[in-house]
Amino acid sequence: MKLIGFFNRDGGTFKTTDMTAYETRAEQVFRDAGHDFEGVVVSGNEVVAAMERAARRDDIDGIVAGGGDGTISAAAAVAWKNGVALGVIPAGTMNLFARSLKLPLDIWQVLEVLATGEVEQVDIGSANGRPFVHQFSAGLHARMVRYRNGYTYRSRIGKMSASTRAALGVIVNPPEFDVDFEAEGVRERRHVSAISVSNNPFGANALLYADDLRSGELGFYTARPLRPLGVARLAVDMLRGRFRDNADVMVMHAREVHLHFPKLRSLANCVMDGELLPLERDVTLKLHAGELKVMIRQGTAARSAEEEAIRSAVV
Repeated sequence: MKLIGFFNRDGGTFKTTDMTAYETRAEQVFRDAGHDFEGVVVSGNEVVAAMERAARRDDIDGIVAGGGDGTISAAAAVAWKNGVALGVIPAGTMNLFARSLKLPLDIWQVLEVLATGEVEQVDIGSANGRPFVHQFSAGLHARMVRYRNGYTYRSRIGKMSASTRAALGVIVNPPEFDVDFEAEGVRERRHVSAISVSNNPFGANALLYADDLRSGELGFYTARPLRPLGVARLAVDMLRGRFRDNADVMVMHAREVHLHFPKLRSLANCVMDGELLPLERDVTLKLHAGELKVMIRQGTAARSAEEEAIRSAVV
């Protein structure tokens, strides 16, 4: 394939990486595997525009993006809109999309995996037309991100420390709000502390990422109004990968979810793939099955199909 790699020098692991050496190594690995590859190191405020320009070219088969979850989410949006393949280099803190794709989290090792891998079609979600690869959320998560963004940090450890402080702040002061929703023929108003809609249901893991990105369904989760102790219990259940067992959580799966916030505050926020955004009064979330082309490890799709067949046979 003809590929262009975009490496966000301001993203996570790349901040402490010799980017000249990394770009040189990436070009060597992809070219040795038979690809026409060009690597470009860009700053965080330039990376999206650079990817958009490249994806519009008629001679490009795909883009390879390296950076944090924000960079990868933006790259997925560009790839989806332009119908080109996406290669993910996980250089961020959480690397949730890379985990769902079962890619190595080492930025050097993943080069070989992508270069010798295969292209697979996976699902992508959208909220009022804006694509997301991980989740849309409001309530607890949005408040935590807003608190975290109020702290200053310059490293991965610093970000984790800020996230911990923000989580403690949310436990002490959890939000409550009303939402009207429609999903799978169910219409209901709920008073909640949290809403999350994920690109495919979350797996049984502490980081809340999808184990399979080809189920064709959104995960839809709400949590009833919580007091500090209830938030703490939910956090523990999430860390154990057992949040579905929490009595305050409602779980549904749907191809489409409509949300309406009847008492929306002017400064209310949501989070999409880690980015804090203004929350709109009405939000339509859709699952676009198999519309995103991604580069994965050779044989991953076949192994996933075999595992699903085994699970189905057991059930």
